[in-house]
Amino acid sequence: MGLAENYNMIKVSISWQLFHKPIKTILSISNILFLLISTPFTNYLIHIHGLIIVNYLDSEKYAYLKHAPINEESSVPIIDLSAPNVVALVGNACQVWGMFHVINHGVSSSLVDDVDSRARQLFSLSTQQKLKTLRAPGGATGYGAARISPFFSKLMWHEGFTIIGSAVEHAKELWPHDYEEFCNVMDIYQKKMKSLAYQILLLILKFLDTTQEKEEKMISTTSIYGSEGALQLNSYPCCPDPNRAIGLAPHTDSLLLTILHQSETNGLQIHRNGVGWLPVPPVSGALVVNIGDLLHIMSNGRFPTVYHRVVPNQNKHRISIAYFYGPPADSIVGPLSKLPFPRYRSLTVKEYISLKSKHLERALSLIKI
Repeated sequence: MGLAENYNMIKVSISWQLFHKPIKTILSISNILFLLISTPFTNYLIHIHGLIIVNYLDSEKYAYLKHAPINEESSVPIIDLSAPNVVALVGNACQVWGMFHVINHGVSSSLVDDVDSRARQLFSLSTQQKLKTLRAPGGATGYGAARISPFFSKLMWHEGFTIIGSAVEHAKELWPHDYEEFCNVMDIYQKKMKSLAYQILLLILKFLDTTQEKEEKMISTTSIYGSEGALQLNSYPCCPDPNRAIGLAPHTDSLLLTILHQSETNGLQIHRNGVGWLPVPPVSGALVVNIGDLLHIMSNGRFPTVYHRVVPNQNKHRISIAYFYGPPADSIVGPLSKLPFPRYRSLTVKEYISLKSKHLERALSLIKI
């Protein structure tokens, strides 16, 4: 049973009016929904996915995004990682856009296609089967809603599956006798993404002219390269009325870099000040890279951390695969020491993630000096 079917089922049994009320009101109706606003999200919230009404940005803090026009004229740059001036190209893209496509990235199209296919296989399972891998309270991996969901009073037309390291534990629940191939493909892809993210990070630090011993130590194999990263499989099913829904609400990513594979279906958009919402259509053979909050901090605000969102599609099921790359939780992150007049205080990754989980877009302002 898909999301649309689940939504119809729950609409009949609970009533339409409930979906127009804030989340905290919905929470009181039954234990089925009581953990909807917790992190990570657990229980059967997936049954009511899909209703963010037009005014999904209820808070005034998002007013400047809510009414921004869509602009079709500009486009996110495409960078060939084999280009002789790749450092300048990547650095400029980071400064101007905070996002770029990469080609000649060394990740085979067959591997990307295989990961995409495995993700579709997972999300095509019945809801009952997928719920066997629902994120446990306090857990980080498995099936569930977007982690930004508690900050919005309506739900999103989205389901996700998070992998950190091996996927064996959850894969065995989904395919008891045929889980090895799924796990092998995800393991290989994570290793490729980790290597590519490290390569791109080195280009960025080179652009910032990072030569001091402190920074060199920071990117050693025991710190950033020692991070496992997280792989997020995203599903945005066909939406009966995409003008009255949102796939993924506006947000910024928390870590250093995100590397995204998006299927051939449009949906990703970024917000540019003074321009509005800009579609980021898929580019054949390319991966999308965007700057996260931690790299914004390290660059002392020189690189923007970009608001992005996903809009649903009426006719096509959209799949995307995101790899989130950052240092270990106990690492200390702050503006690079060679950059003058630091705008942010240094803090551990764990501390920043905690701030973000409580305050979302206000987290950066809370660490300003």
